[in-house]
Amino acid sequence: MRVLVLEDDRDLGPFLKKGLENEGHTAEWLEDPEAALEFAAEESPDLILLDLHRDGLDILAELRARGSDAAILVLTGRNDLQARIQCLDAGADDCLLKPFSFLEFTARCRALLRRRSQGSNAVLRHGELELHRINHQVFYEGREVTLTAKEFALLEYLMLRRGESVSRSELLTQVWKTEENKGTNIVDVYINYLRRKLESCEGLSEKDLIQTVRGVGYRIGGAPGKSSTRLRRPFAPPVPPAAITPPIASNF
Repeated sequence: MRVLVLEDDRDLGPFLKKGLENEGHTAEWLEDPEAALEFAAEESPDLILLDLHRDGLDILAELRARGSDAAILVLTGRNDLQARIQCLDAGADDCLLKPFSFLEFTARCRALLRRRSQGSNAVLRHGELELHRINHQVFYEGREVTLTAKEFALLEYLMLRRGESVSRSELLTQVWKTEENKGTNIVDVYINYLRRKLESCEGLSEKDLIQTVRGVGYRIGGAPGKSSTRLRRPFAPPVPPAAITPPIASNF
């Protein structure tokens, strides 16, 4: 899921972004309200975390006025019942009082995302392949396929664009949040990680696999033709990159 963090605290903002990424989400941290409004309009995040600083209520009202249907969790240090009521009336879905436990924070995020995803694409499917966006699980014919957070985010993006060819530069921008670098092959490396794990599933047919579109990038779905290739090799578990230990129970 895509999460926007609008927080002007330069310690808390990056901490929340890193923690959300460790939970398997794609997160963007911004300090500037106008930049956040533009991001929300262009990228349509699933969840927005909004710090209730002096302009917080105005930003919240503007997000709703511009048609954002994202779940909004307001973070506030003001232990003021009337302020929380104003936030909820202005369009917030929940409020969380600072300081808070990271465990409670992530639990509230999951609850808001579950609520928002009812009746939407919380589960992405392609053939017998299922990706559960809230719980961050992948199944093939009911059997779980264990993925790292980045492998999950990559597969999620490809499945959201099912049937379309997605370029390496787009994947770098959307999944790794970095600009194209001709000297990096990180996308190809992770595509191979995914292929090996998916190809280990007995009975997985060719149409379910990630296809290479020569000169363009990658695709899930669509009949492979002359422009598509796929690796066929015995399965060997990939060596994942060094894991970042997620925050467990920090208080701000």
